[in-house]
Amino acid sequence: MELKDIREKIDQIDDKIAKLYAERMECVKDVIDAKKQSGKAVFDPDREKNIILRVTEQVDEDKQVYLKRVFETIMDTSKAYQTVNSVYSTNLSRDIEGALSKGDLIFPVKAKVACQGIKGAYSGIAADRLFELADITYFKNFEGVFQAVERGFCKYGVLPIENSTAGSVNQVYDLMKKHKFYIVKSVRLPILHNLIAHKDTRIEDLTEVISHEQALSQCKAFLESLGDIKITACANTAVAAKMLAENPNKGVAAISSRECADLYGLKILSNNVQDSNTNYTRFILIAKQMEFYTGARKISIMTTLPQNTPGSLNKLLSKFSNAGINLTKLESRPIMGSAFEFMFYFDFECDIHQQGVRNLLCELDNSTEQFTFLGAYDEIK
Repeated sequence: MELKDIREKIDQIDDKIAKLYAERMECVKDVIDAKKQSGKAVFDPDREKNIILRVTEQVDEDKQVYLKRVFETIMDTSKAYQTVNSVYSTNLSRDIEGALSKGDLIFPVKAKVACQGIKGAYSGIAADRLFELADITYFKNFEGVFQAVERGFCKYGVLPIENSTAGSVNQVYDLMKKHKFYIVKSVRLPILHNLIAHKDTRIEDLTEVISHEQALSQCKAFLESLGDIKITACANTAVAAKMLAENPNKGVAAISSRECADLYGLKILSNNVQDSNTNYTRFILIAKQMEFYTGARKISIMTTLPQNTPGSLNKLLSKFSNAGINLTKLESRPIMGSAFEFMFYFDFECDIHQQGVRNLLCELDNSTEQFTFLGAYDEIK
């Protein structure tokens, strides 16, 4: 046969497949109604396995693996269709519906906010970006921020969740899960490091530079250019600036923000000393209650996957793909004290108002051992 004739025959076969697929999806509608009445879950792994075993027996051995993949894809789209068109009644669905019933809230202009560190810390700068009038109280550590919100001392807390070079802040994720708090807004803050010192200090006089260990690592190339000087890590960049202001030694400088230089009466010896000009940190605004503010188009979750189940991550990713959802973050880390088990962090862009999106969240909640809905929110960039 000529290539043209072969392609025409394939087109005819594809048309038949398309009609049969549409007919199959009509049957899926009936399955949805039947499962609503029986209360059965969307996913039935035993039935899927039996279908694949049955249909692959009908083709030659060299085609069986390929047919298996075809039917896995068909069933993935079938499950996605069922998820979108089903109705879930779970604790998570009821919590989300309760928050949605309040409508899209207008983000407040003023609020009491808890931040980690001291005055001049990047978390405080982030709070000022989030609110026109931020009444900030600083706490020694991340747990202190959560406790302040837990006890109602502050309505909100601001915490770093991710750095473009260092990755996710796992401790904050763990505390979000522990306290069952929610992200209600976030801001992406450019981190611009400066070398600051007393007003009569020169670069050539320096013998020591102090800062947070992460800031020091982000300015490694610049620090190496200074030659043989002592590098000292401290609690954070704002603490470094405060320590410098209280230390009369003119041979010491700090890596910190421009705001800290102004706050503590120090001068900038060299600005933008970070190695990367795309260095930023995402800060989240946390609240005790689930709240959806106008413009909430980003969702964050954390979840585990079934252990010793081949292809479990691929099956999870296919749920997002089949729902047409764009993932903006996928990161994993080992779970302490658990052999070969990982926690996955997901960020994705979608609208919490869509029933299909809420159904997907509830399905994930039902099908994974550990699932945490972190919130739907808007991010300032």
